[in-house]
Amino acid sequence: MESRVGGIPGVDGTEQVAVVIDVMRAFTTAAWAFHRGADKIVLAADESEALAIKACHPGWLALKDGAPVSGFDLVNSPGVIQETDLAGRTVVQKTTAGTVGALAVAEAELALCASFVVAGATARALADADADSVTFVATGEDGRAAEDLACAEYLERLLAGERPGSGPYLQRARTSPAADDLRTGLRRGAHPADVELCLEADRFDFAMKVGLEEGMAVLRPLRTRPDAVSAVHARGGP
Repeated sequence: MESRVGGIPGVDGTEQVAVVIDVMRAFTTAAWAFHRGADKIVLAADESEALAIKACHPGWLALKDGAPVSGFDLVNSPGVIQETDLAGRTVVQKTTAGTVGALAVAEAELALCASFVVAGATARALADADADSVTFVATGEDGRAAEDLACAEYLERLLAGERPGSGPYLQRARTSPAADDLRTGLRRGAHPADVELCLEADRFDFAMKVGLEEGMAVLRPLRTRPDAVSAVHARGGP
C-alpha cells in the first residue's frame, strides 16, 4: 500500500483513504471516550457549532480544548475522560487541530482518526479496506508535529508487514514540544496523566471511522480482524 504524509494544508478533497492523526490529544481522548462507553462522537467545526449541536440534542455532551468554560461539559484530556462514565452518551468534540483535519477528509471513501492507542487496529482497518494508497494527515503544527509524524511512520511500518517495536516512535512523541507543553501546563485543561496516556501503543482494539450522518461528521469505533495486516501480505500485498 502506497502512502504519503502531509498536514492539513495539503488536504485537497481528493483523498480516497485518509488517516487523520492527533496524538496529543484529540484522538487519544476520543479513543478513551469510546472505551468509557461513548456511543458516538460528533465532530464540530468550531465552538459555536459545538454548542449549537448540543443545544439541539438534550443529553449530548460538548468537549473542547483548554480549560473548562460555560456550556462545555468536558475538556480534551484523556486523563479526565478515563475517569468519566460516558456509557451510552454522545460527545460533541471540537479541538484545535484534530477535528479540523477530520472534517477536511470526512467525505473520503474511508476516513479514520488515529493516535498511538489505536495504531494497530487502524493498520488492520486499512488492510481490511484493501486500498491502493493512503494519506496520513499529521494535524499538529501544520503537519510538522513530531508525535503525529512518529505515529504515521509507525503505521506505515505496520502496513508494510513489519513488526516494529513502538519504543523509538513513542520516545519521539515523549520528547516532542507538545509533550513538553502538556507537562509544564502551557496547554490548559491538561491532566497530569495525559502525556503517558498518549504514549500507550495499541492500548485499544478498535479503529475510529468518520462518516456523515444526518449532515454531521460522526466518529464511531470500528472493530477489526486481528490478522488483517498479515492477510494482506499473504495475498501478495505490499
